[in-house]
Amino acid sequence: MLRQTVRTVWPLFFGLGVIGLCIGAQGTLLGVRAELEGFDTRATGLLMSAYYLGFLLGSLRAPSIIQRVGHVRAFAALTALASMTILVHSVLVDPWVWGFMRLLTGFSVSAIYVVAESWLNQAADNRNRGQLLSLYMITMLAGLAAGQFLLNLSDPAGFELFTLISILISLAAIPILLSASPMPAFASARPVSIASLYRLAPTGLVGSFLINTCYAMVLGMGAVYASRLGMQVSEVSLFMAMLVLGGMLLQWPLGKLSDSIDRRTVIAASAGAALVFALASALLGFTSNNSHLLLALLFGACCFPLLALYLALSNDQLEADQATGASSTLLLVGGMGASIGPFLVSLTMERWGPASFFYSLMVMVGLMAVHALYKRLTDPYPATGESPSFQMQAPLTVGSVLMESMPHDVTPEP
Repeated sequence: MLRQTVRTVWPLFFGLGVIGLCIGAQGTLLGVRAELEGFDTRATGLLMSAYYLGFLLGSLRAPSIIQRVGHVRAFAALTALASMTILVHSVLVDPWVWGFMRLLTGFSVSAIYVVAESWLNQAADNRNRGQLLSLYMITMLAGLAAGQFLLNLSDPAGFELFTLISILISLAAIPILLSASPMPAFASARPVSIASLYRLAPTGLVGSFLINTCYAMVLGMGAVYASRLGMQVSEVSLFMAMLVLGGMLLQWPLGKLSDSIDRRTVIAASAGAALVFALASALLGFTSNNSHLLLALLFGACCFPLLALYLALSNDQLEADQATGASSTLLLVGGMGASIGPFLVSLTMERWGPASFFYSLMVMVGLMAVHALYKRLTDPYPATGESPSFQMQAPLTVGSVLMESMPHDVTPEP
């Protein structure tokens, strides 16, 4: 069943993998280039946060765009916008311009995922929820990790890397635009407010905010942290790749394990291990024996899979008609965390130095571990049994579920 489902959505996995490649390369490239251009830490943190603010804006506007022109035309136009904004970075090197372009990039990518995720939402089956979402996350993380090595193909101070990323964004659209698979239709859904969702699935709501904040901190400011420690471009790309590749190591095992035992137990244990590795990374810094790379790999392995577990956990605790509305609320809350993450860590790095990068991450994963363990002990719920249809989303994405939850003649609201 799982193999058949993957075969039907291969254009989605290909497109998301290539888009992940571009996102990973662009984020690290801008962090390195910002250091070369002498941008101060707060300016870099703000322009990186603008990307995630774009996600929030895209979540509000993308559904109405798709209602007006359709999935395929919207996807083509938004891919072109994403490709264009990447090129502007190489032409106008200014933190304000870059911040605005990052906002447009986030808007475009958010809306692109609206179309792509709809296919996966339809293909998802509650019998393979953890495994299919793990494959989805592995595809995204593989793209993010591979994108780090694109920095070694050319000088970050030039325009060539920006051009390459623009070309790849266009490539990602081809299989999806040529696919014969029918596009999904809109469907009404029962809305779920933040307050209601906290009563229904408190661990998933709190966790969505914290894990997306961690994602944004790593992808937005990880390259700046590495550069501040004196790493060369090749070392920065390898360091960032280790963080993301680590997430692939345990994504499948943790997803499968969480299908059989209480997911909060798995979350608490994994977040607790991530805290230990973050502390060790903060204390050791950049090492000549490459132990910092091993610690980065281990931190990513314990931290990055948590998003999939939080999404699965939330859907475990919802009625079937609440799943779509709750997913949109989860993504909005996660987008809020992501939009402030890079700026917050830029403030700590400016005040206390590069080591505070991992200290900030340590605080986030520590909060995840404590909250998940507390809810596990005080609020038991059945770990097995029938669960509602699972709604699938990309990491740091606000999109498809908002579109799916709105009627045809209503403009989406947060």
